[in-house]
Amino acid sequence: MSLFDTVRRLFRPPAVEPPSPSSSPSPGARPMPPPSQKPMLDRRSAGRADASPGLRVLIIDDSATIVAVLGKMLRQNNFETTGAGDAESGIEAALADVPDLIFLDIVLPGMSGFNALRLLRRNPATAEVPIVMISGNVQATEQFYVQRIGADDFMRKPFGRSDVFSRIQRLVESGRLPSHAAPRAELLTDDDSVALPDAEIDQATAPADQP
Repeated sequence: MSLFDTVRRLFRPPAVEPPSPSSSPSPGARPMPPPSQKPMLDRRSAGRADASPGLRVLIIDDSATIVAVLGKMLRQNNFETTGAGDAESGIEAALADVPDLIFLDIVLPGMSGFNALRLLRRNPATAEVPIVMISGNVQATEQFYVQRIGADDFMRKPFGRSDVFSRIQRLVESGRLPSHAAPRAELLTDDDSVALPDAEIDQATAPADQP
């Protein structure tokens, strides 16, 4: 072996062998997915359709606190709210000005929420209005029963903001409530076509060679 080959071998970096498939990863290392497995997408990055601002919501509950707290949550999201303390006045309010959504308590003075739900579903004016029943009763049978007789969803007391808006989100995704993407009345032109915002008009009419 020549002197040159001897020096080259002395200064050559040692070969690094790939880790064995059976070797365990170091503590804190994030496991890599196999080549055939796609990485899971973060659900928070997926687009979601929110309910349109200005939705009219009727809250029927004999607790003034529930009406006030739920109403504040909804108004913070630009919804319009009306409250009623019993089933009879709630039905009267719903027929006088049909809401987009009703939160209906089950235990009410006089007529129960179950009977109010039946009457609202039988009336053509309110038959298609989404209704979310609410109750502090611990019996899980209520949730099954309200859906059997026509309610869209059930929410147990006490509830938080996420409980309220997750149910509204489900109604939007199922098409029971209009989404924020729906055309607004002020964007309609005289011929009932949708008027584009100024920025979209400028982009649509720009020359093809303009960057």
